Amino acid sequence: MDVVEKIKSELNSSPVVLFMKGTPDFPQCGFSAQTVAALRAVGADFKHINIFEEPEMREALKRYSNWPTYPQLYVNGELLGGCDIALEMYRSGELKKVLSEAGAVAA
Repeated sequence: MDVVEKIKSELNSSPVVLFMKGTPDFPQCGFSAQTVAALRAVGADFKHINIFEEPEMREALKRYSNWPTYPQLYVNGELLGGCDIALEMYRSGELKKVLSEAGAVAA
């Protein structure tokens, strides 16, 4: 399986996928920590991929998404954005709505 197929496989494995630095319990950058905090605040069920454990994917994902930084938050296989977008959507209430529609937040 090449790296693009692996990315697609990860995106298809869960409605919400967060490519981040570190893990939700031990984020290794502030932006990843803030994004996890927003997801947890809305009660989202999400899968994470620690890009430090996947160096090949880390580089390929930047090209795949056309998004140069991490974290990268995907909903139903589509890039939602990074930390700033996730936090803006959280503050407006839109994050919970989008994640609820994706089936990642209990009603």
